[in-house]
Amino acid sequence: MTDEIEQAARRWPAMPRIDTKSLLRRREFLAGAASAGVAARSAGARPNIVVVLMDDLRWDELHCTGHPFALTPNIDRLAAEGVTFRNAFVTSPLCSPSRACFLTGQYAHAHGIKDNTDHSPASHRLQTFPRALQTNGYETAFIGKWHMGVDDTPRPGFDHWVGFPGQGTYFDPVLNVDGRHVKEKGYTTDILTRYAVELLGRPRSNPLCLWLPHKAVHPELTQLADGSISDPNGGEFVPADRHKALFARVPVPRRPNAGKTPVGKPALERTIGNLPPLGPATGTDDETIRNRARMLKAVDEGVGEMRAALERTGQLDHTVFVFTSDEGYFFGEHGLSLERRLAYEESIRIPMIIRYPKLIRAGSRIDAMALSIDLAPTLLELADAKPASPMNGRSLVPLIGRRKTPWRTSFLIEYFSDRTMQRMVNMGYQAVRTERWKYIHYTELQGMDELYDLRRDPYEMRNLIADAAVRGTLESLRADLQRLKQ
Repeated sequence: MTDEIEQAARRWPAMPRIDTKSLLRRREFLAGAASAGVAARSAGARPNIVVVLMDDLRWDELHCTGHPFALTPNIDRLAAEGVTFRNAFVTSPLCSPSRACFLTGQYAHAHGIKDNTDHSPASHRLQTFPRALQTNGYETAFIGKWHMGVDDTPRPGFDHWVGFPGQGTYFDPVLNVDGRHVKEKGYTTDILTRYAVELLGRPRSNPLCLWLPHKAVHPELTQLADGSISDPNGGEFVPADRHKALFARVPVPRRPNAGKTPVGKPALERTIGNLPPLGPATGTDDETIRNRARMLKAVDEGVGEMRAALERTGQLDHTVFVFTSDEGYFFGEHGLSLERRLAYEESIRIPMIIRYPKLIRAGSRIDAMALSIDLAPTLLELADAKPASPMNGRSLVPLIGRRKTPWRTSFLIEYFSDRTMQRMVNMGYQAVRTERWKYIHYTELQGMDELYDLRRDPYEMRNLIADAAVRGTLESLRADLQRLKQ
């Protein structure tokens, strides 16, 4: 590494300071003027809800979460005006199960969407939080990538539907708009933003819930009718034409565990068919990572356009605006590339930002462990609505409202094997993570479990599973895992 790259790598994990004094003064002014204008008209009413869900975006790919060159000013502004959860995680680091976790507030073993194969019929039956909001008087809309089943037909719980089949495409998509197929021209991220902005600008008498799951920053893949993909070991990251020249000579930071041959990880050290062993040669190249940042730029511009639309209609401060992701991604850590699925931090940690000035202090940062399954109960509580089915997640409202409340000390991570990625066949696992420890139990592989002390080994490079000195901790984690699975 050059000195420049080493400096960038040191900056990446850090959280930048956010000067919130001017934002707080503005909030105080608005609170004092609540008897006039929009603030008065919306007082006491249920908030609008806007959720932007990214595909495969790591927690550390935003400027506001420490990335040295990402251009995300609009997402950064959400963080500066809202709250950033610095320890946010998914409970199933794979697209389809994770999206169902977000929508239902349930673990994957509870909602039943366990892999990325075709779950079209099951996804029509999910008891989602937009469905509960619709029952409770909300106008609801879906715009984006469903990815729980390959069909593009509208799902229950949405008054408005703009979707595409399977993985879709980054240019000139054919969209299902409320049951009617429309051929669009242009970059898909921009097109989804246009539909969202138009919707946000409409007059309405009921509060709105918009669920916008992007295709970005997932690679372009071809999905077959059975849900499998035709190019499982590749796929290109495709930025908008206007962003292709960004970051051309910018050094790409790397975490200390990137480009390393796995040691003490028997599940990753196995010989699998004709696949090369994991190590420096199997990592992610710099240009791939730059292309992801280029793709993210279009999403950030869309966040800015949506924010402006809410401001024009006087609804910005009366809207719960959420930005998050369905899982992370490996950039060569442990030799893994173009993949997620595993229980390591790069895969399970996500960005989670919520803006809602009526409850959230500008520039807040929360260290408590927040989960994908917490979003649904959080939004339902803010909307004064009840879930239709039991939820495994917990509302984050006490945390963002700065109320003292007992909080979780551990959570379950689970992955169920499918056949779409050769290296991940028979890699099903159940894992438990605490503030300090992570225990991974492989359900299909004997004698390959892993244990990490995250305080001393944050990059998960030393497996302590056979260390007699932590035998008591291991037994405690195994017991906790059994409890969490119930």
